[in-house]
Amino acid sequence: MRPSRLLLSAASLLVVGAVMAPPTRAQVNPSTEQIIKSLSPTPAGQSTRGIRVGEKPPEVNLTVEFATGSADLTPQAVQTLSNLGQALVDPALASFKFRIEGHTDTVGSRAYNQALSTRRAASVAEYLVTTFHVDRNRVQPVGMGEDGLLVQTPDQTAEPRNRRVLVVNLGS
Repeated sequence: MRPSRLLLSAASLLVVGAVMAPPTRAQVNPSTEQIIKSLSPTPAGQSTRGIRVGEKPPEVNLTVEFATGSADLTPQAVQTLSNLGQALVDPALASFKFRIEGHTDTVGSRAYNQALSTRRAASVAEYLVTTFHVDRNRVQPVGMGEDGLLVQTPDQTAEPRNRRVLVVNLGS
């Protein structure tokens, strides 16, 4: 086969491979390294206790799976939180404090979702403290309930992307 034909055939295979590539998972939780990068303050600009003034603090969204109506961690949740725990004890983040926000979708009453998200945030913080020995003073669990929806939906709408944990770097 002549070099120009060989090159054309290789290019055709790349195009076919790109078109026929299997779909990726809709939402994949970040690795430990990605969490560290997401939660690390950027060095440029004016800062206060490690966080840039006037800008949104570093944060990362995690899909933490719970059984319906429960604050018990599933095996998938433990896997996700293991990456977070490893990140929080890494020297790059060891001097910072974090808000652990529990979020829900709009299924159920606002009061129920508020209480559930508070229990879930506390469950996440407790896992980090007991499993990774993160100082309890470094993690502040907060239930957000239906406030701060990632995807705006009407009441009583099951939206898995809204059932999440947001970790926010509060500085040192």
